[in-house]
Amino acid sequence: MTDWVLLGLIAALVVLLLLTVFGFVVYSGLFTEVVVSAGSPPVGNMTLAYKFRVGPYGESGQLFTDGCSISSKLCSIGVYYDNPHTVSPEKCRFAIGRILSEGDAKPSEEQIKRFQKYGFKIFSFPAPSHVVMATFPFTTPLSIHLAVNRVHPALDTYIKERKLCAHPRIEIYKQDRIYFVCPLARQGDFYVPEMKELERKSRAAAAVAEDAQTDITGVDTMSETSSVSVEATTDSRDTSVATSILLPFPASRGREEADNRSEHSYSESGASGSSFEELDLEVAGDGEGAPGLLPDVGYAGSQEVTDKWTKEPIAAERGEE
Repeated sequence: MTDWVLLGLIAALVVLLLLTVFGFVVYSGLFTEVVVSAGSPPVGNMTLAYKFRVGPYGESGQLFTDGCSISSKLCSIGVYYDNPHTVSPEKCRFAIGRILSEGDAKPSEEQIKRFQKYGFKIFSFPAPSHVVMATFPFTTPLSIHLAVNRVHPALDTYIKERKLCAHPRIEIYKQDRIYFVCPLARQGDFYVPEMKELERKSRAAAAVAEDAQTDITGVDTMSETSSVSVEATTDSRDTSVATSILLPFPASRGREEADNRSEHSYSESGASGSSFEELDLEVAGDGEGAPGLLPDVGYAGSQEVTDKWTKEPIAAERGEE
């Protein structure tokens, strides 16, 4: 009888443990419905202290910890520029930090100096005019993992179905909510200086490669032209035909028309864009369209995006040169 009582107690403890774990996961947001919408952003302009990194997104955790150790009262922010499904981990680019001030408020000099002392840099983001956004509960550390695996696929689906250009991915951890924000216009304003510099270098390298390819193509064309011309001199009729063959080919695209979008970025696709009127925006004001909405879609690379998260890339709007 004693053995049965002991087994019963063990079974009860196991069941209680499983119920506790299940309750913890549910409280973290396991069954929370993810609602994606487009409209006015939940945040305004902000000044942040950040660190920029190129590498696996898994390294962002240490940067969040660094920021929290300096000031635990401020909100955290993460800006992710590349789609980890289409870009190798060591090439992903991101900025992690703390929000020093929002709206008309100004950060104190003491705050700025304290963050700069530990290697953080200061930068300001403007208030985005229109965004694709979603929220998720931030009740436990597990909420972050659930949000990453549930919200980003939902964002990708929404963006792809409506053929939008929405990037980069911005995560804001404020009180008990995680805000996921993807600007629909002026995306370059959300590129930190280090990111803009990498983009300039990338475009410069692409231009050099394009020039080299053009030179090679030009040499091959001249060689073929000379060969055809020699054969054409043997017969007047052939000469006439050869002349028509040697008419100038259409000029290749100028550098200004070349695709200067990064193959890494979250938003690039060949699909046509959607207008703000098609988004069913949740705007309380006069509903003015946001300037700069691009007619192409995406989340990184040269294909359509599906998630940060999909396995198809999209190209970001470039920052200010």
